[in-house]
Amino acid sequence: MSLDTVRAYFATLGREDELLVTPGSSHTVAEAAAAFGVEPARIAKTLAYTGETDDTCELIVMAGDARSDNALFKARFGRKASMLKPEVVLELTGHRVGGVCPFANPPGVTVWLDTSLQRFDTVFPAAGSPDSAVELSLPDLEHLSHAAGWVTVGKV
Repeated sequence: MSLDTVRAYFATLGREDELLVTPGSSHTVAEAAAAFGVEPARIAKTLAYTGETDDTCELIVMAGDARSDNALFKARFGRKASMLKPEVVLELTGHRVGGVCPFANPPGVTVWLDTSLQRFDTVFPAAGSPDSAVELSLPDLEHLSHAAGWVTVGKV
């Protein structure tokens, strides 16, 4: 289970107690915001895009109120923004749809943080399941996700 993988990763850092699990679903931005008692924009959703090869993908973490902009994505990555098909999300990321997160991903996954997050001191990315999250500062998110950097591919 992906939450277990993320929990094990956070345990290596002595931070497993920071993971939040809700009794209900936090699968959507609205559900997550209600479950964790925050405004929807502070939910850091992770979008999975095809990578340069069939065995790679790009994960873009952006604010809950941001929308992916195809022109910005193409300008940054030099290819059309193409979301991963649900049937390959688990295979490439190690996480199921609804729990895709920027932590404990296998090789071939590159994590990017969208500048739409920079309005907030802390954000709530998923933690590997559709009922989990973790509240992190932006420096912690950048460090714990092993982000390749910041991009602007979303619009608020």
